[in-house]
Amino acid sequence: MIAPTSFFLDYGCHVRILEEARVLQKMGHRVTLLTYYLGRDLPDLEIIRTRPTPWRADYEVGSSLHKFAFDVFLGWEGLKTILRRRFDLVHGHLHEGALIGYFLSRLQRIPLLADFQGSLTGEMVDHNFLDPGGRWYRWIRLLELRISQMPDVIVTSTQRAAYMLEREFNCSDWRVYPLPDCVNLDFFRPDVLTPKEVAIRRRALGVPEGRFVIAYLGLLADYQGTPLLVQAARLLKQCGVDAHFLVMGFPGVAHYAQMARDLDVADRITFTGKVPYEQAPEHLALGDVAIAPKISATEGAGKILNYMAMGLPTVTFDTPVNREYLGSLGVYARRRDGAVGLADAILSLLHAPEWREELGKKLRARADRHFSWERSGRQLLNIYQKVLHKT
Repeated sequence: MIAPTSFFLDYGCHVRILEEARVLQKMGHRVTLLTYYLGRDLPDLEIIRTRPTPWRADYEVGSSLHKFAFDVFLGWEGLKTILRRRFDLVHGHLHEGALIGYFLSRLQRIPLLADFQGSLTGEMVDHNFLDPGGRWYRWIRLLELRISQMPDVIVTSTQRAAYMLEREFNCSDWRVYPLPDCVNLDFFRPDVLTPKEVAIRRRALGVPEGRFVIAYLGLLADYQGTPLLVQAARLLKQCGVDAHFLVMGFPGVAHYAQMARDLDVADRITFTGKVPYEQAPEHLALGDVAIAPKISATEGAGKILNYMAMGLPTVTFDTPVNREYLGSLGVYARRRDGAVGLADAILSLLHAPEWREELGKKLRARADRHFSWERSGRQLLNIYQKVLHKT
């Protein structure tokens, strides 16, 4: 596996990479993971890291020009690895992983599987790194088109991403397989804390007793909808609603905490900072409901599956990707309504405890039925076998 990111960090695409590797190992396969020099080592995975860049060893990767250098280092480490050992298949995560993986797979004449979690250009636009009206947009879009033609087979984290590859990037439907994000149901479960433990931990985090708690766990960023979350807190406070937001994640904690102070809702939001993945279930158990205000139209939202497994009714925007996860069980706001729509959706749950309980049970059952990693692992192995047989 090639992971062009600082694996392992406690969010998003890292969780998909981790859980795919773990389920493959559980089914008896050996996985070697190539990644950047930063990140957290995990005891049950073979991880090979690049050397640090000499000019800034502590740099955390995002959308930036530094990433080109990191990918060159990753390609070089991959070349050394693949010349020393024999592999059956290269599994390239994200578009950069697919590009690097193409050349490595051809050296050993083995198949390349690309694992896409959205659109390369779409993500760069969402991160404000690429201007859709600028001169570079066309060239990056052409690069994405070329990368999409390289793999022997592609898996996508959503049905929408698969459809986009077929319609916009001319990928044959027999090469593209939707392989949805999934959730570890033994790890994420509603009973990880007792009611007494929930009360104690809420109090320790400064959540006033008796407040209705809305939980968020993930990256903090504008494209993730963090400003809308803060604005929704202000609207609820103005309406006299006794609700509290528990915002768990990173980076930009100081920035968004200042935004909360500026909007006079610092007393309604607790920012915990980074939460290790191993502690995610017990932190999510502190919420009465969950929120996923991401505004991206192309990326997945794996955090929703964690919410579902925890039995948390989930407020989110009405997008095709979110409906893939939640179906008719989501509490949806229209994207154009922004923070107002989120606040209204939260209010509808606050006043309906029986509906919340029913939704939570049905969401857990839906996650079990459609989004277990064991089921996904079997699908992934079938795809491996098909592409190995063809080559």
